[in-house]
Amino acid sequence: MAQDTLAFDVASLLYDKKAKDIVALDVAHLTVLTEHLVIATGHNPIQVRALSDHVDEFMMKQGLEPRRVEGRNDGNWIVMDYNKLIVHLFKADARAFYRLERLWDDGQNRLNLPFLQEAET
Repeated sequence: MAQDTLAFDVASLLYDKKAKDIVALDVAHLTVLTEHLVIATGHNPIQVRALSDHVDEFMMKQGLEPRRVEGRNDGNWIVMDYNKLIVHLFKADARAFYRLERLWDDGQNRLNLPFLQEAET
């Protein structure tokens, strides 16, 4: 599966599971850590953990296991590293504090997520 497609599919899954403020970024030209980031917000630690479970289940169906998962116990910020895709799931206050988009968004590297634009209209 192409990485752009994988990032898009994970973002779409998170949208379907009621995550908020979903952003998918192509960061291959900015770092050697990964090619794409997907960042999303959950309402509370329970939802953040549930979102992580849904991502994990989807990725396992794709034959992909995480290299590392951090933060699942407290549910404030969960990082799921799938090598070429890293998923960051936050509670709103933690996301506002760390502001990852500010670090990784160069103004031209956001993936188009048409389901978000449809929801806004």
